[in-house]
Amino acid sequence: MDSSIQVGVRGPTVWVRVEGKGSFLNSGNLKEFAREMLDRGYREFVVDLAHCAMMDSTFMGTMASVALRLKELGHGHLHVVRCGNRSQELLSGLGLDQIFDIHGNGQRPPECESLDRAAARQSPEARKMERTETMLEAHEALCEAAPENLFRFKDVLDFLKQDLHRETSSK
Repeated sequence: MDSSIQVGVRGPTVWVRVEGKGSFLNSGNLKEFAREMLDRGYREFVVDLAHCAMMDSTFMGTMASVALRLKELGHGHLHVVRCGNRSQELLSGLGLDQIFDIHGNGQRPPECESLDRAAARQSPEARKMERTETMLEAHEALCEAAPENLFRFKDVLDFLKQDLHRETSSK
């Protein structure tokens, strides 16, 4: 199944449309895009999950980190719209319904374009390290959003920290 993240802006709102899978493979692009839009002053984010087949914990953690950053800034919101029952169960099961709004319906996104970042210029080692850092940040955000997630992801966090330590030690 092909997966892509489509993005667009309508007025003061940033739209993110997930096509296929939201996973660790496209979370880094979403993280960088969201950081760039936050730096430009955008404070309203809408994630459209109408065509999202599944999400992994890294992707959900990346969304959580955006919501937590907005909370830290003191204003702004992340809204999830056109969310199916399974996706809603996943998000609520991790306590993320406490930090962003989840709706089964909602407006359709504006015209969006594919979010592709130039990872090809990086070495495979640099891409792996960046992906591991994104995964670690995403899982830390899940634990910050709902402290009970620490028990769920303790082993994942330990593994990712060890993996990063090995990567930085070998350089």
